[in-house]
Amino acid sequence: MNRRFLSRLFAVLLVSTSSLLALPVRAADEAAEALIKRLSIDVLDNIKADKAIQAGNVSRIVALVDGKIMPNVNFQRMTASAVGPAWRQATPEQQKRLQEEFKILLVRTYAGALTQVSDQTIFVKPMRAAAEDKEVVVRTEVKGRGDPIQLDYKLEKTPGDGAGWKIYNLNVLGVWLVETYRSQFAQEINAKGISGLIVTLTDRNKANAKKG
Repeated sequence: MNRRFLSRLFAVLLVSTSSLLALPVRAADEAAEALIKRLSIDVLDNIKADKAIQAGNVSRIVALVDGKIMPNVNFQRMTASAVGPAWRQATPEQQKRLQEEFKILLVRTYAGALTQVSDQTIFVKPMRAAAEDKEVVVRTEVKGRGDPIQLDYKLEKTPGDGAGWKIYNLNVLGVWLVETYRSQFAQEINAKGISGLIVTLTDRNKANAKKG
């Protein structure tokens, strides 16, 4: 993928993942598409109103991610899926490090894309799913300047005290986030193993931090 495409991809991913910034889930039985629609509207309003976020203030973004986004995402599943089969061979400490570095990578990427969020509107498409389904795909379009952008979410319904829908993958312009990273991570793992992937992610995050 070229840089222009990646820039557009991550700009939209920022809107999509940050659509979880808004209010906590109101009810465990809220429909998945209703959740996505409500949160998308709320977050777009928040981004447009926050000049610090638009300017790429990383500390503000990190606080938002930790306080609002992560409680609504199954990030362990997202990381495990991105790492692939090697995840099962990783030690608990390595799994912890992978989640930490992967999160930093995504946050830094989003920080660079925030300034591209302007006048988008998100439309949720009708969804066909049975009431008993535990995993669903919510399909949406982001409309603004230019052609509409496909933006889909994979969600799972979680039981227990934190019952409700949680996102574990995103599809932008026909590209699933987890599968994109899985391909990149597989090359590192084949060449250097899990420990090598951790080093690569750590070095990339340090380099991104220096760039601001």
